[in-house]
Amino acid sequence: EVPKRYICDDQDPPVITDACSGLPQVPVIDLRRLVSEDQAKPELEKLHHACKEWGFFQLINHDVSPELIEKVKKGTEELFNMPMEEKKKFWQRDGESDGFGQAFVLSEDQRLDWADIFYMLTLPASLRKPHLFPKLPLPF
Repeated sequence: EVPKRYICDDQDPPVITDACSGLPQVPVIDLRRLVSEDQAKPELEKLHHACKEWGFFQLINHDVSPELIEKVKKGTEELFNMPMEEKKKFWQRDGESDGFGQAFVLSEDQRLDWADIFYMLTLPASLRKPHLFPKLPLPF
């Protein structure tokens, strides 16, 4: 049985569509254009719109190697596929948001997303939670 904290009765039903339905596409931001003198302004406007209206975007031409991206994706999958007993070593502490848990929980009655979240600040170094780092599996 699904715990009551995860049931949201007041939501619209999901929209089921196919790939050809003409839904809006995730904004794509080109980092090369963003740092270019002659193309920066329109790309900055696209970035502003993406952040304001979408809250996220796809970044291209960032020069991060595909090998590094795959390594991080694999490490992330391994982290989230760990047994619950292992995940509990990284659980959020009271009053902190770093670690496994839920984001933005304000009360015990609040409805929660059905999701695993792992949050960790790395910069500035003064905000890091050192108790997480020695226990994290590679490549983190």
